[in-house]
Amino acid sequence: MSVTQNTNTEKEEPFVPGANTPGPDAQEQMPAIPPEPGQSRRSDAGLSSLFIEALRASVLKQPHWENVKASPAIIAALVLAYLLYTIVFSRLAIAGPARFYWPAVAGGWFSFASWAWICYSLRHRTGKNGQAPSLAQAPDASHLFVLSMAQGLAINMALNAPLLLAGRMDWLQSDSFGPAVQWLLFLLPVLVAILVQSVFLWRASDRHPGAMFMAVIVMMIALGLQVGTRQAQYWYPKPAPDADKVSEDKSPEITQEVFESQSALFLQKLDEIQKQRPGVIDLYSLSFAPYGEEDVFLNETSMVSKVMEQRFDAAGRSLQLVNNPKTMETLPWATPLNLQRAIAHIAKRMDVNEDILFIHMSSHGASDGELSAGMWPLTVNPVTPDDLKRWLDEAGIRHRVISISACFAGNWVQPLSDPDSLVMTASDADHTSYGCGSKSDLTFFGRAMYDEQLRKQTLSFEAAHAAARPIIKQREEEAGKSDGYSNPQIAVGENIRQRLQMLEERLKKSVPVKTD
Repeated sequence: MSVTQNTNTEKEEPFVPGANTPGPDAQEQMPAIPPEPGQSRRSDAGLSSLFIEALRASVLKQPHWENVKASPAIIAALVLAYLLYTIVFSRLAIAGPARFYWPAVAGGWFSFASWAWICYSLRHRTGKNGQAPSLAQAPDASHLFVLSMAQGLAINMALNAPLLLAGRMDWLQSDSFGPAVQWLLFLLPVLVAILVQSVFLWRASDRHPGAMFMAVIVMMIALGLQVGTRQAQYWYPKPAPDADKVSEDKSPEITQEVFESQSALFLQKLDEIQKQRPGVIDLYSLSFAPYGEEDVFLNETSMVSKVMEQRFDAAGRSLQLVNNPKTMETLPWATPLNLQRAIAHIAKRMDVNEDILFIHMSSHGASDGELSAGMWPLTVNPVTPDDLKRWLDEAGIRHRVISISACFAGNWVQPLSDPDSLVMTASDADHTSYGCGSKSDLTFFGRAMYDEQLRKQTLSFEAAHAAARPIIKQREEEAGKSDGYSNPQIAVGENIRQRLQMLEERLKKSVPVKTD
């Protein structure tokens, strides 16, 4: 409530009951008392008036604050409207059958809390020096919060409609269309919304640059948490039943029995790994496919594992770790802990000073080097280059061949490179790889490097990588890859080069190179 100062210098008369009370005529002559700041001048100001003013603010027009009502009921209605909008929008974004995941309601509340903090930090006063706010300013923080929430809902509904339409287009999701446009379609509405709301907040607030700067920082943090974390979704795709066969649900039911059987399966697979042969350079193969939502990573690691067994004499010395609903009963899960334990166990079976450990990892990759992981509802932490290096060092494994098939995989080269290691990737640190979509059987890197070169042409990882590079480049150009050549990388230490040459000489005596 505003405070007025008494500027009358005359002595104030004492109060006498009845003596100082104005009569009826005096009351009629008294001017009307203006409403307190924030008090609506319209008794019927409700949700309809609120959204009209939200639309005005969304097109950068001055809202009529007297039509904005702030109350607990209004705020609750806006929060409910946000939830319903998000639930409906996320359902419309999925073509075909989907299942509702109600626990997702428990997430996403940081955005509401941070927005309330922003509004209070920008408009916690009712006016300078106790004076009433200007017409351009919000009456108080509660009114600013209510109108900015309504404005945000209106902007999201308007800007996300084209995004929803684009997301349903098959040509946009095809491998021939690069991810750059998909990111642009996602970021453009977000950036427009931030710009419009920032202008509105500045006009309606106390216009303190420091407070506005902190508000923008908080907005960016909230956006980063929303994009960068694996939040639960309200809807998950559920394949429709086929007319001829029963559909396979990509979201498996993970029960206690599944956990117990997985533990026993992992120990069984570890026990099946054969011990090293003294005086023989053995290659041990470990493949890792942590992303279970698409079969391409299962297909690739299975193919690579077979190439290692058939061409590099790794039969009985190979292990696959895979997240995929199809392999729940046959292959151990690809989790960081399983990978760490597998490396430690293989180190005990091999001669760490004589044998070679080959690791192939296949998944989606992030620009910071993390590999995407998970198989809903199973939550799996991502693996980083530093994790893998630490586990290998702890196990004492000296000779290493590490293959990373993922976008931005070049981030793995420098942390893992040393004289005893060969590190090769499907892309450099600034570009995506290709062929990792749901419609692909193998990635471009996996097909060219392993299926076509190492399986048929050569036993040299260096030669295979060099031959695969121009093949991948040509195929990416033919497919219309929009963000440039993936530019596969390789780093070879001198010690591992000599060790691999010795292995190649041994294999050539027993495994003829196919040329067809």
